[in-house]
Amino acid sequence: MTDRKIPRATAKRLPIYYRYLNILLNSNKQRVSSTELSEAIQVDSATIRRDFSYFGELGKRGYGYDVKDLLNFFKDILNQDKLTNVALVGVGNLGHALLHFNFHQNGNMRISAAFDVNKDIINTVQSGVPVYAMEDMNKQLREQQIDVVILTVPSEKAQNVTDQLVEIGIRGILNFTPLRLAVPSNVRVQNVDLTNELQTLIYFIDHYGPTEEPKDEE
Repeated sequence: MTDRKIPRATAKRLPIYYRYLNILLNSNKQRVSSTELSEAIQVDSATIRRDFSYFGELGKRGYGYDVKDLLNFFKDILNQDKLTNVALVGVGNLGHALLHFNFHQNGNMRISAAFDVNKDIINTVQSGVPVYAMEDMNKQLREQQIDVVILTVPSEKAQNVTDQLVEIGIRGILNFTPLRLAVPSNVRVQNVDLTNELQTLIYFIDHYGPTEEPKDEE
């Protein structure tokens, strides 16, 4: 395995490869070509081969890729054998939906704690997850050794809550608020802006043909 840093776009495709390889293995598929992967996940085969090349020789010319070997490789890359506990901060409508979902299709991640200011749900269990007061966030995150947080608080509260999370030692934030958070260089933020994604989809529908694909930036 290489320690070479890979492009962000490549990193975002790795879980897609892993998910589809699981499907292939479950259907008793023993090998797969980049062309077959391309047709299944709608990523061009040249991009797939380039993505895989960052990790060395994963396949054989004329043979393709061994499904089980490739799946095990990405399982290791993505730490699928390690259970990662994450916390949810903000249990509103979106927060409740995420608690109900709780990564049921992925056994190596789970929401193990949630935090909110609503006294009606503090000290209750929502979808199997205990909800704590915001005042208990520092204590609970440290005790449970959680360093990844899903943030679904109101926008006007987002930066203040983020500052608290940084002080506690959180290393990663999945940010569902429209606010672009200011964090130090040792904290990673992944933004999920549902409104932006929907507007982008509408733009593509309006400006591209049904078979025309916009060019991805690496």
